[in-house]
Amino acid sequence: MNTDLITQELVTLRDYWRYAISRFNAADLAYGHGTGNAGDDAAFLLLDSLDLPIDTLDPFLDARLLPHERKLLAERIETRVSTRKPSSYITGHSYIQGVRFHVDERVIVPRSHIGEILFAEYTNPHGSNWLPDPMMVERAVDICTGSGCLAVIMAKFFPQAEVDAVDLSADALEVARLNVAEHEVEGQVTLHQGDLFKPLDGRRYDLIITNPPYVDHEALAGYPPEYQAEPRMAHDGGEDGLDLVREILREAPKYLTPEGGLLCEIGSGREILEEEFPHLEFTWLETAESQDAVFWITAEHLGVK
Repeated sequence: MNTDLITQELVTLRDYWRYAISRFNAADLAYGHGTGNAGDDAAFLLLDSLDLPIDTLDPFLDARLLPHERKLLAERIETRVSTRKPSSYITGHSYIQGVRFHVDERVIVPRSHIGEILFAEYTNPHGSNWLPDPMMVERAVDICTGSGCLAVIMAKFFPQAEVDAVDLSADALEVARLNVAEHEVEGQVTLHQGDLFKPLDGRRYDLIITNPPYVDHEALAGYPPEYQAEPRMAHDGGEDGLDLVREILREAPKYLTPEGGLLCEIGSGREILEEEFPHLEFTWLETAESQDAVFWITAEHLGVK
């Protein structure tokens, strides 16, 4: 596609939004990295590329764009269609509840339900229904931290806490380091490379959160290019998707304080998990898009004394 011709014909943000939607629909792109359809994905790509608020399209629709802005948008629309990379990789940013994070191909694009839960629980004027009092959290850990976004959010909500963040991927931790620095929480968040709890030297935590790889092999085999662009190890949860979840459940009691708890995202494995661990009392937390993708379980119910 001749981007020079496009920039001559398209002038306003509305022009580029309409054009992007048409191109995305014609290319049958896949979504799910913070957007769910062509219109929303196009809006994100355009607004974030222009460093505008990603949830405020209308006031800017009829703004005439400068020549270099038109060139940038035309190129990024073409990149989205030709490479099928998620838009977040093209702009270099992803958002959780409006908080912006750096992302690139070294990490999965953040879209955890846990971010929504943390904001819902800790911005509730009546206090959290399930999670610990934020002023009482002295130690917290994010297992499989990826880009570090959830560790950063925990540091914001738990001002008194030391937050550890663990990932097996050294590349992912480089991205996490960028986000920790950008959000100025270096004094609170410590990054560790290693397999799940192994780098933590027997420490005890008031809160463990984890969004581990939980995609089963059948689903992985059917992934569209947008998902294949992400690190496979960030998705691969074994044959049924729950290999790491099982290990986390076995190991977590060794790392929890008696008053603590585990918040874990598992995707669609609730039925398997409840059948395999009938003695455990899971509380399934509802989000905007799911009723049983995330469970909360207390240290007490995990047998911690």
